[in-house]
Amino acid sequence: MTARLPIFPLGTVLFPGLVLPLHIFEERYRALVRHLTGLPEGVPREFGVVAIRAGWEVAPGTPGRPVPGVGGVTLHEVGCTAELRQVTELADGGFDIVTVGRRRFRVARLDETAEPYLTAEVQWLPEPGGPDEAADLLAARVISVFRQYLGLIRPDPEDISEQLPEDPTVLSHLVAATAMLTVDDRQRLLAVDGTAARLRAELRLLNREATLLRQVRAVPVPLSELASPPAPN
Repeated sequence: MTARLPIFPLGTVLFPGLVLPLHIFEERYRALVRHLTGLPEGVPREFGVVAIRAGWEVAPGTPGRPVPGVGGVTLHEVGCTAELRQVTELADGGFDIVTVGRRRFRVARLDETAEPYLTAEVQWLPEPGGPDEAADLLAARVISVFRQYLGLIRPDPEDISEQLPEDPTVLSHLVAATAMLTVDDRQRLLAVDGTAARLRAELRLLNREATLLRQVRAVPVPLSELASPPAPN
C-alpha cells in the first residue's frame, strides 16, 4: 500500500513515539504547516521526516544549490512520519511546532515539483503485532546494558534512575533515539524490520559504545593539558 506524504529532510532520525520540536521559518514549510492545520478534523496531520544522507537541505530554486534528493543532496530511503500535536504561530509568520513520531515508511519516489515543499510516494513498513517472546527476553538484556551505558555518560547516578519502558518496541525506539549514536547508526536501526532484530542490533551497538567509553576514560590526561591552551607553533 502506498501513500503520498509531504517530506521534511532533516539532519536527524525520528523514531515512532519520540517527540520532535521544530522551529519553522522557511516559507515552503510555513506553507506545509498551514496545509496541515487546514485539514479536516479526523484527517492525520502528519508529514514524513527523512534523514539527509549527504549534502544540505536548501530551498528549491536557490541559484547554484541543489534541492533535497537531487544533484548533490541525497536522502535515506526509510523515514518516519511526524504527527503535528502543537502549533504556535510567531509574530514573524513562522511557527514553533511539536510533533511525535508515528509510523515508518520507505520512500518509493520523490517529487520536488508538485508543491513548494518536497513530497514523496511512500510505502508503509510493517510494525510488530502481538506477543514476541524473543523480543521480551532481549528487552530485559537491553535495559540492563543501557543502564550501564547511561552510567558511563551521566555522572549523576540519579540521572539513570528514570523508568525505562517495558514494551520491547517502545524500548527499542527510545534506546535508538537517546544513545549517543551516529545518524548512520540510528538510520540503520530505524530501517530494521522487527523489534527483536532491532534490540539485537542495539545490544551490539551499546556494547561497542561502552567499550569505547571505558577505553577513553582509561587513558590518563594530565590536568595541565586540559587547563592550558595549546602552545603556538
